[in-house]
Amino acid sequence: MILRLATINEKGRTAGFTLAEVLVSLFAFGLVTSGLIYGYVQINRMAEWSSMSLAAQSYASQGLEQAKSAQWNYVGDTNFGPGTGDELGYPAAVGYTNYLTVNTMDIPTTGAPIYVTNFITITNVFPNNNPPLRQIRSDCVWTFPLNGKLCTNTAITLRAPDQ
Repeated sequence: MILRLATINEKGRTAGFTLAEVLVSLFAFGLVTSGLIYGYVQINRMAEWSSMSLAAQSYASQGLEQAKSAQWNYVGDTNFGPGTGDELGYPAAVGYTNYLTVNTMDIPTTGAPIYVTNFITITNVFPNNNPPLRQIRSDCVWTFPLNGKLCTNTAITLRAPDQ
């Protein structure tokens, strides 16, 4: 790089940026800055939704495991209900049994708590087979607070008696 030191003539003093060039550069800078801010906000929103969805999936799995761990000793159609061989209830009469639990989402947040509702549905898949087979489905419903939309996380498993 060569530096030349010389006196500035009259024409050099008036050289510079015009108002139009300054405005165009400010407009371009504003576009880039607003794009960066929008991208940061979207990434933050996606990370928050992801953490809430993972917590809701954990609640769905928890409800599934609670229903799956209930006692079910298949002894025919006579013993069912609490204190007997079938703690899951008797879904053969209506085809399914429903349980409902409401809890707060276990994520660090400020403001009002976020409630989750866990719907547990037990359905006879093959009621006439010996032994029968039941499907346990756990749906965890929650509301995303940034846009108010309902979201659902689901876990499903099959279970045979004495399992």
